[in-house]
Amino acid sequence: MKYIDEFRDPVAAQHLVERIEALVQDLGRSEEHPLKLMEVCGGHTHSIFKFGLEAMLPPSIELVHGPGCPVCVLPVGRIDDAIAIAKSPDVIFTTFGDTMRVPGSSQSLLQVKAEGADIRTVYSPEDALELARQNPDRPVVFFGIGFETTVPSTALTLLQAKAENIQNFFLFSNHITIIPTIKAILDSPDLQLDGFLGPGHVTMIIGLKPYEFISQSYQKPIVISGFEPLDVLQSIYMLLLQCKEGRCEVENQYKRLVPDEGNAIALNAITQVFELRSFFEWRGLGSIDHSGLQLKEEFAQFDAEKHFQVPALSIADPKACQCGEVLKGSIKPWQCKVFGTACTPETPIGSCMVSSEGACAAYYNYGRLSTSRRLKEAS
Repeated sequence: MKYIDEFRDPVAAQHLVERIEALVQDLGRSEEHPLKLMEVCGGHTHSIFKFGLEAMLPPSIELVHGPGCPVCVLPVGRIDDAIAIAKSPDVIFTTFGDTMRVPGSSQSLLQVKAEGADIRTVYSPEDALELARQNPDRPVVFFGIGFETTVPSTALTLLQAKAENIQNFFLFSNHITIIPTIKAILDSPDLQLDGFLGPGHVTMIIGLKPYEFISQSYQKPIVISGFEPLDVLQSIYMLLLQCKEGRCEVENQYKRLVPDEGNAIALNAITQVFELRSFFEWRGLGSIDHSGLQLKEEFAQFDAEKHFQVPALSIADPKACQCGEVLKGSIKPWQCKVFGTACTPETPIGSCMVSSEGACAAYYNYGRLSTSRRLKEAS
């Protein structure tokens, strides 16, 4: 297939659904004891609801929404740290748009900007570096977030800043890694999963090998999936086929974009600039060892946490917010007490309602497609 509409062909989708229904019947699963598959990436969650895929699947398959949204997993304390930096004298604080409305303990970056802080939305770390070139007398800070998908662009930007000896450019690193996250989910005693839809864009960087522990140590199948409707449906079919045949393997459905071995140039840039933190706090998942990235010592001059004073406090989510449970897959967004009432995209209480990849935002924007099923689950 060459064109986007070919990946959205309703006839092909229905054919895949019929094959999925036949497989799940062979597996003997029912609505009371469904097959639980987690899509790790928030991009998959949005595709599932945007195109009504959940409603097409038999009720004996339950899709569990995972923590693969880097904005959603930012804990309150890290937002407060970002705000503290943004309020520092003369700072130009740069960030992607998704982080602007994520609530801290008392404010968001958008509210701080409204009070006069110089906070600017950028589309890449290179945009932030260009601001540093244009404003040599002011510190420019880039709020680095994202899994391995976005880390290479940050790393390459820092290599460029070092090559040019730019003195006023800083990174507030909140980059994270996907593998420790999946391991934390697998080790969670209150969540039993039958398989995973793996994140396509992350895997484009890291390749298939890092996921082998899932199939080998935990005996769970995983299929790296694309993001179009037929991608997701085919990936679910491939997972069910593994279950039927008693296999646990790492398979790559997204071969048109994801090389099995990953991207060596991107990985080299990451290893030049970054190293693993001893631990990093995640919203809903707590502290996970070796899951965050920090700058290596030779790039310490660009480290915002070394240059600016930040609170560095661990702060609990608001009591009414259940983002943590949503991120762990323990509950569905609509089961949160404040979903769609006190917490909306316009007035978010938690991060999952803010991000373009957040599960709560997906349910809010598209989830009405499956209202009948949710009402049935609640009854």
